[in-house]
Amino acid sequence: MVNILVTGATKGIGKAIAQELKSIGNVYATGRNIDALREYDSYCVCDLANDINILESFVADKKIDILINNAGEYVYGGIDKMTDAQIEHIFAVNVIAPVKLIAKASANMKEKKWGRIVNIGSISGVMGEANASLYSATKAGMVGLTRALALELAQYNITVNTVNPGWVDTDMGMNSAELSEFFKDEIIETIPQRRFVKPVEVAKLVKYLISEDAKGITGQSINLCAGLSVGI
Repeated sequence: MVNILVTGATKGIGKAIAQELKSIGNVYATGRNIDALREYDSYCVCDLANDINILESFVADKKIDILINNAGEYVYGGIDKMTDAQIEHIFAVNVIAPVKLIAKASANMKEKKWGRIVNIGSISGVMGEANASLYSATKAGMVGLTRALALELAQYNITVNTVNPGWVDTDMGMNSAELSEFFKDEIIETIPQRRFVKPVEVAKLVKYLISEDAKGITGQSINLCAGLSVGI
């Protein structure tokens, strides 16, 4: 069976992905909440901003075939209000950690001449989001990384794709809605399908992207946003 690593697997999208992929391989989960991680057979307690070296060793030891970079941080506020600590933290979690994990996991994938990498981005990285410029910048960075790595790793039968969820019905989605200047009902009015995406929808798309049926899909940035990226 293939070895799968899902970061940020204790709740929301990450948990949905981990649950969806249990049937196709050995799922290894990461997160900061050890109590929530205990439901998995194998896990690594790790703070991506400070303990990435621990997870890098874990990835090499478990010989990860499929890497799902899901963990992410969100910060809301004007760019002039952002502190050095906030800037460094969000880039550490949303960009530097995924890059380091890809670097470590791709070595095993290249040796096997097979692998799958899926990055969970955000529609904010495609469209931009006022007062969430750091978040938008980090997620846009993953789109560029995905395109370049798809070219770099194609000869090894490794695919790299990014999924960009819109507003998702998770704790993070609800929290970001509360931080914004709009009520939930007002946000829904801006979404063509008039609903938030469910975490399982993201999980099922990820499951397809890592399948052999999707082996020709690589370097893509796929918006799963209930039509938000198209317009009202």
